[in-house]
Amino acid sequence: VMTMPPKEPQEDVKKLSFWMPGNYVRTVHRTQDFFQVCDNVVACFKDRARVEKQYSQQLRDWSSKWRSVADSRSLYGSLMTAWQAFFSSAERLSLLHSSISHSLVSEEGERIHSWRTDTFKQRMLCGFHESHDFETAFTCAQKPWVKKLKKLEKARLAYHKSCEKEQSVLDRECQAKHNSNLNEYTLAKIQQARERATQDRDKARNRYEKVLEDVTGYTARYMEEMEAVFEQSQEQERKRISFLKQAFLSIHRHLDITNNDSVKEVYAELHHTLLSISEEEDLHWWRVHHGPGMPTTWPALQEWVPPGRKQKPRKKPVKDKDKVVSVLTQSFSPTSFSVSPSVMIGGVRVRALYNYVGEEADELSFNAGEEFLKVEEEDEQGWCRGVKEGGVAGFYPAKYALPVQ
Repeated sequence: VMTMPPKEPQEDVKKLSFWMPGNYVRTVHRTQDFFQVCDNVVACFKDRARVEKQYSQQLRDWSSKWRSVADSRSLYGSLMTAWQAFFSSAERLSLLHSSISHSLVSEEGERIHSWRTDTFKQRMLCGFHESHDFETAFTCAQKPWVKKLKKLEKARLAYHKSCEKEQSVLDRECQAKHNSNLNEYTLAKIQQARERATQDRDKARNRYEKVLEDVTGYTARYMEEMEAVFEQSQEQERKRISFLKQAFLSIHRHLDITNNDSVKEVYAELHHTLLSISEEEDLHWWRVHHGPGMPTTWPALQEWVPPGRKQKPRKKPVKDKDKVVSVLTQSFSPTSFSVSPSVMIGGVRVRALYNYVGEEADELSFNAGEEFLKVEEEDEQGWCRGVKEGGVAGFYPAKYALPVQ
């Protein structure tokens, strides 16, 4: 039964696509990987040769022990001949398994080692000539594409930034129109800023589209050059797969020495699996998982999406506000503030994790690291009420501050 190629781990195939910058390295590294596989194969069957040699010795020991016992017994005639035939067969099998052990090491092991030496030409410093040549070829084919991608990314960021700026000006204009206290001059200035932002956005988009068009136009040539280098790499891998297939079949011929029906079945299945090795199917699998057949997402226009707005807090009534502020102000006296525990009179001392600027009059502003008192627990919308030193009170996002330990 033919074994299926191992499943690839679930990763982001878009980022790992062969076509993306630098991702050809997996194909380049196949040379080094196959070189190491040759060592593993030789070590594997050297270990099997040790098993064969041990089995050969065990057969000889068994035959010698029980032949002497049989000779000392009074059995005779054809029955003695039949018994002694087991020992003769064991001795013949011992020689066969000893021969297998020798063949696996001196013939197959040496053949793989010799082929590896002739096939993998190493550079003077490190690595292999084949890996270096393919990496150089892939780099040359990909270099213009990478430059165009960087230019495209720069244009995309500029376009998105102009969209964000335009959205900010539109928000200001919308607020200004609903502000009856704003004079006409100020409103006109805001509208002019909005018009300039729109013009800048249009220019940035035009530049983005032109760069994208240039990238798209170069894609066909890029694919053709990368495909040409990849096919050269595939041809070298084809030769390696073909050699190892023949080596496995040769090893099989040494091991398949039995006429037992059940053992025949085992070796027949092994033989079928070895004969099922297909250069085309293996190369196709590599193409799909590590080559041009991998799925990818080609560059396309990405519209800017404005960030979501936070929910406004529900205003909560505070009873005896002046009294609470007075007590809390006392709690922030220089002496009590530096030594008092986390839970103080009138609230819990907290420390700000981030800077926050209140957007409304009833919101509290503070800087990261600043300490103040939380006087009301978090409501269902995620807001707490706090009081700073001096009695300044207001709402703030609950996640922006944590209790002082």
